[in-house]
Amino acid sequence: MLQNRISNNFSSKYCKAIQNGFSKDEAMKSAIVKTENIISFSYNPQKKWIEKDDLANQISLQVVNNCGQSFGLIGKEGIAYFKSYFLEIYEKTTPDKNFSR
Repeated sequence: MLQNRISNNFSSKYCKAIQNGFSKDEAMKSAIVKTENIISFSYNPQKKWIEKDDLANQISLQVVNNCGQSFGLIGKEGIAYFKSYFLEIYEKTTPDKNFSR
């Protein structure tokens, strides 16, 4: 499923950036832009069915499970925090683009 590929891709890029010493803002912006570029050139018809809120939930779950402990995000609170943070930075980073549609 495309949504799984997107969230796995984002999570991998974000966690690697954090491990490489990026700040959380730098890691977030970098992962958003790199993932957005991949999606922009995707001809997969599934992308029009992806809801931003669902994708943000899935990305947050992936990031918290994969590397959240390294920067203090654990459990439901960590997932909720990361989702809110992701959506805030996403809107600022790509105001004219959309992971979905």
